[in-house]
Formats: sequence, C-alpha cells, structure tokens
Amino acid sequence: MAIGLDNTGFSDALVILGAAGLVIPAFARFRVSPIIGFILVGVLVGPAGLGALTDRAPWLYYLTISNPHSIEPFAEFGIVLLLFSIGLELSFKRLWAMRAQVFGIGPAELIGSAVLIAVAVHLLGQDWGGSAGLGLALALSSTALVLPLVGTTSPVGRAAFAMLLFEDLALVPIIFALGAMAPTASPDGWVGIAGVALRGLATVVVMYLGGRLVLPRLFAQAARTKSPELFLAASLLVVITASVATTAAGLSPIVGALLAGLLIAETEYHNEVEVITAPFKGLALGVFLITVGMSVNLGEVLANWPSLLGGVTAVVGIKAIVTFLLLRVAQTGRGVAAETGLLMGSPSETTLIVLATAAQAQLILPSTAAFWQTVTAIGLTLTPLLAQAGKRLSRGIDRFAPNDPLPADDGGDGPGAVVIGFGRVGRMVADLLAVHGQRYLAVEADIDAVAEARRNGHPVMFGDIARGDWVERLDLARARALILTMDDPVLTVQLTRRMRALAPDLPIIARARDPHHAAELYRAGVTDAVPETLESSLQLSEAVLVDLGVAMGPVIASIHAKRDELRQTIRAAAELDREPRIRRVRRMSEDVRSA
Repeated sequence: MAIGLDNTGFSDALVILGAAGLVIPAFARFRVSPIIGFILVGVLVGPAGLGALTDRAPWLYYLTISNPHSIEPFAEFGIVLLLFSIGLELSFKRLWAMRAQVFGIGPAELIGSAVLIAVAVHLLGQDWGGSAGLGLALALSSTALVLPLVGTTSPVGRAAFAMLLFEDLALVPIIFALGAMAPTASPDGWVGIAGVALRGLATVVVMYLGGRLVLPRLFAQAARTKSPELFLAASLLVVITASVATTAAGLSPIVGALLAGLLIAETEYHNEVEVITAPFKGLALGVFLITVGMSVNLGEVLANWPSLLGGVTAVVGIKAIVTFLLLRVAQTGRGVAAETGLLMGSPSETTLIVLATAAQAQLILPSTAAFWQTVTAIGLTLTPLLAQAGKRLSRGIDRFAPNDPLPADDGGDGPGAVVIGFGRVGRMVADLLAVHGQRYLAVEADIDAVAEARRNGHPVMFGDIARGDWVERLDLARARALILTMDDPVLTVQLTRRMRALAPDLPIIARARDPHHAAELYRAGVTDAVPETLESSLQLSEAVLVDLGVAMGPVIASIHAKRDELRQTIRAAAELDREPRIRRVRRMSEDVRSA
C-alpha cells in the first residue's frame, strides 16, 4: 500500500532524517557539538515552534513534527542503544573496580542533592511528601546527554558514569517509593520494592550466566554467514531481549542494555557489534535530542522567565556543589571535580518520568509538575553549554592551582620514572611506561597541556624545570629513571649536568636532535642519548627491508645491532673529544703552579 506525503509518520520521518543530514555536517563545520543542533531543531520544528503556525501556513506541516509523542519510542530506543554502546566499551573487571564510586559516591550524590533540593522546595511552601518527590526527581542527571559529551575513559567521564549508573539502577525503586508514599497507597507498597529488588537481582544473574553461554555461539553463527544484516539483527535481538527481561523484572530497560553490552564486550565480536550498531545509536539519540527541544515552549519561558531562571539556577547550583564536594572528599582534583559538578548539574530525561509519577501519586499538583518539567527541559537544553563552561572552569582552576594532589604512591619507593616534558615524545614514553606497569611522574611547563593531560588521567605536574628548586622537589634521589624529552638542546644539557651532580647513580635517558647533540649529552653525563635523526633513519630502513620481504626477526636483530654500533661510535667520539680538553686543563694548571 502506498504511503502518501500527508501521512503523519512519513512527514515526521522526513523531518528527522533531514535534521540528521543537515545538523551533523553543519555543526561539525563550525566545531560545535551536534547535540546543541538537534535540540535547536526540536525547538524549531516542535509544536511550540513552527508547528504552531501550520494553521496559517499549511506547507509548514511538511517541515514540522505534528505528533511529538509518536517519536518518543524511538527516543527511548536511542537511550537504550547508548547504554548498550557504553557496556561495549566497559568490562566486568573495570565495572568491579568502580564499585566504590558507583555505590559510594553515587548514592551520596543522589541522596545529598535530593535532600537539599527537597528542603529548598519545602521552604517555598511545598509539603514534605511533594518535596521528597521533587528532590528525587530533580537530583537525577542525564545519562543520554552527559556520557556522549565526555565518554567513559576520561577522569570526568569515569566520575560521571559512576554516579549516573547508580541513578539508573535507582530509578525504578524511586518510582515504587513515590507510589508507596501516595496518600491512597496500601501498606504493601514497600514490600513491592523489596520484591522488585529480588526479581531484578535474579534476572541479572540469569542473564549473566546465560549470556556467557549463548552469546559466543550466537555471534559465531552470525559471523559464519558473512552477512552484515544477520549480524546486525543478532545484535539488536540481544539488546531488545535484555531490555525486555529487565523491564519485566521491574528494572529499567537501560540496565538490561548495559548488561548486554558488558556481556558482548567479553567476546571477540564486540568491535564488530560496536561498529555495526553505531549508525542506529547516533540516529536514535538524535531523535531523543529533538524530543528534548520540542518540550521547550519559548512562549512560556519568556512569560515566566524569572521563576524559571531561579529554578534552573538553584537545581544546577545545588547539584554542582554537592558533586564537587563529594569528589573532593574522594581526593579528586579540583578541576575534574568542578567540571564534573557542572556537567551533572542539570536534570535528566528520567526526571520527567519521576515528576509524572509524583503527580499521579498526588504528591504534587499538576501545575507544579508542569513548572518543573519546563525547568527540566531548559536544564537539558543547557547541558552542552554547562559542559563547555565546566571545561573552561577546570582549565582556569588548573591554571591557578595546577598541582592538586596526584594519586598516592602506593609503592613507597619514590616517584618511579620522572618524565620531563609531556609533549608528543613525552606522552609516547608515558603511554608505554603505563602499558608495562611502570609508575611515572611527568613535569610540563605548558599549563594547557598539563590541564588536558590531567583530565585524561595522566600524573602530570605543572612546573618550569629550568628553575633549580624543582629539581629538589622531584625527589630524584629515589627515582628509578629520568627521561628528558624537551626539544631544547641547551636546557637538556644543563639539566643533565645538574641532575648528574645531584644523583650520580640515576639512569638518565635524553632525547637528542642529532649525533653531535648526543655526544654532548654523553659528555654531560647521560646514561643513554637517543638522536632523532638516527632513529628516523633506522625506522625507515626497517620499513624498507620488511617491504622487500626480509623476515621480521633478522630485520629487528640487524636494526638493534646497527643502533648499538652507532651508539658506541657516538660514545667514543664523546670520549675522544673529552680527553684533549682534560689535557688542556691539566697543562694550564701546571703552568699556573710553575709561575
């Protein structure tokens, strides 16, 4: 049966696909997050935007979304796929390592924010039951917006993910608790919460055990067909089945999606699944962001902007302060704590669900729920801007207080390897040290580079190593090695002499520009000097030999032999150059004594 252009679903689909095709390239061109673009599209094409003018200009019907509720299932599916992709990036080992943050900082942030918001709302005249409902609703933060902005691997992303994961786990118990608090609720409401917890735990255990047995076989069969369509179908089947299972048990569907991602992450098929589901996740998440924009009524915002501004500011401020203080207590750096606090400040898409539940339970009036729903919509719209403000705030804090306490040295035997300079070369050295489990501490004079490195979890301190006091502060007497990576030949030689006098037995490895600079460094006292020009020549020779078909083993052996030969030649040249200078100094001393 043919579908006419006047069909509502067809028209809405065209608007969504057109937005995806225009927003992503346009905002990427100006280096602006597409998240903001999708939200603005929602404001523009929603019923409070151009959709309100369709009676006067019927042609706008084809450029607007006439039925916002019709696309909500796709928006919810986008959130499910987002949590599924996050699970693919994690592992059970990493999740277990985060248990202290998830079940420590997570409940403290949720309960602390909820209590303070509830007290503030109660002081404005709301009764305690409604205050509790509003506090729990507004204390939630947006998983769908926060994690795409910061990921899960950076320090900010890890801190935010731990709190967001606990909030997602607590969503259904919160809904049941509000239902039990209703004036007409039966006393068995709290018993129902305990039943949900037991059913949810049993479901998660069954899914874990069954997934370990079934998923490898399922994806192996899909891979043997060499059909991308069948592989995609298997992936979506796993996501939907897991979400339905946790929903039936009384938990949120996103918990099932996260668990499905974690299970697939333990298989060898996780990379293929992540790539093949990425387009669907991006498009469905875009639909969700459009629904966020459509929930903003600019007319109501302009009419009630003082009270709405006060509500948004109070919610963001309370949550940001609570998050910042908790992370500081957990010994998180000031910059990371401040950025995470602002990012977690706005309400969540699940806030709308909790507000509706509180209104249905007669804990708050419908007008009160409508006001805070508008506050939530504005807060969601501001989340990308809060993320940018958080980055700038973090950079400013790191600029004025760049040396927050670094992670404690649990070895008790000094700073490990000390890397001076954290540019291209220093970062590569640090990454390889980390891969092989070697502790290190880096020092960099560029504050922006320090702030960026610390946000990414690297133990980097800000400091100008040319100043003498920094040499003593690094505790080099107990360091295992010193690596000089700066692109400053004169400073490298000066530091080598100073460090060698301070720590005669310390291994010093230095970056050199060429063989002449390397020889000078050997004379200054380095253990090993690595000339960049020679290393590039050796790498080029290795690539040529391998491409010509020479076996890798002999090639590597010959490269190592040539490197040792060149190093010995440079050392010998340095010693030969040193001997005449020593003899000249001795002759001058003898002439002075004879005179």
